[in-house]
Amino acid sequence: MMFTTGTAMAAELDTLRVATFNVSMEGGNYLTDAQKIPQPNTLYNLLQNNDNPQIRNIAEILQRVRPDIVLLNEFDYIAEPKQGVEAFTRHYLNQSQHGAAPIDYPYYYVAPVNTGEPSPYDLDHDGVASGKGADAWGFGWYPGQYGMVLLSRFPIDTANVRTFQLLKWSAMPGARRPIDPTTGKSWYSNEQWLALRLSSKSHWDIPVKVNEQWLHILASHPTPPVFDGPENRNGLRNHDEIRLWADYLSAGNNAAYIVDDAGHQGGLAPNVRFVLLGDMNSGPQKTAEQSGAVRQLLDHPRVNSQYEPVSLGGAEHAPNIAAAKAFTASWKERADYVLPSKLGFTIKSGGVFWPAKHQPLYRLVASRSASSDHRLVWLDLQLQPLKQ
Repeated sequence: MMFTTGTAMAAELDTLRVATFNVSMEGGNYLTDAQKIPQPNTLYNLLQNNDNPQIRNIAEILQRVRPDIVLLNEFDYIAEPKQGVEAFTRHYLNQSQHGAAPIDYPYYYVAPVNTGEPSPYDLDHDGVASGKGADAWGFGWYPGQYGMVLLSRFPIDTANVRTFQLLKWSAMPGARRPIDPTTGKSWYSNEQWLALRLSSKSHWDIPVKVNEQWLHILASHPTPPVFDGPENRNGLRNHDEIRLWADYLSAGNNAAYIVDDAGHQGGLAPNVRFVLLGDMNSGPQKTAEQSGAVRQLLDHPRVNSQYEPVSLGGAEHAPNIAAAKAFTASWKERADYVLPSKLGFTIKSGGVFWPAKHQPLYRLVASRSASSDHRLVWLDLQLQPLKQ
């Protein structure tokens, strides 16, 4: 997909551009030589000015692609929006980056996540219940690390957002409870298992109103299925975090266990349109490190996964891998997804923002420090009327 200064390839007037982007705007991405552990308030401090090169490049990518709705993963949670998401909009998105036209998002959604939230348990079995790192409810060195935010040009029905930050993993029927292969017993004690939260960050169902029509953004960022041991606790959690959305869409008995943070039970009604967004940390095929867990969504009867966004840069990044054109991460995998419902949408086009080396905008993705180890993914969706 080619881009020119200040604009993105034009979509049809009645077409909605929806995107997801893991922006690596978390404290660990800005460690100095003297720091060994990511520090809280790092992103907070960077957003109070407009001079950070990586954040400027992130903003420029958004200005080039110009999504109408975009989920940003790994955007540290900052409780006060004026110093967080609004500062990012004001100091970076509203300012032209390298000649690109400024962009504005008058609506956003942000909420707490499980990453870095202390648990009282030694969840990683290192002999110390530190409350940090792998002993937090979701891996993180401080509360809010690896958070997420949704930006929108269209109104968000904040009062009816459903969040699933507190849903227990053990509540899921047939949950993949990790087993310690050295003992044959559960990795987690019964007390830990009953307390452990399913979502490593959170799962959000966000209603957005576009041209007097509602759609639901289903946003999440499941844990990477690595960085554990033979018990595979992260791999199993990744599978079940993705399964939560599959059950949510299946409704009926499959969703009976799903209770949101406000105490409301059940899944998504069958007669609504939705778009699943996020870094799923799962490739579509089973490999040595991947379970193929995202197939629970790609093959779901309510999901339209037929259109595969691609890029020249991805194909160039791994020329000996046929699937590379669809990669969304520098570590050679399709990990980030925009998956619309079959109901209520026609997919018009899409892509992955990964310019080839000979293209001028390659500078925005030339290294992790340039922007992120992930690439922005988008689809252009034409809204279709729903049957009453």
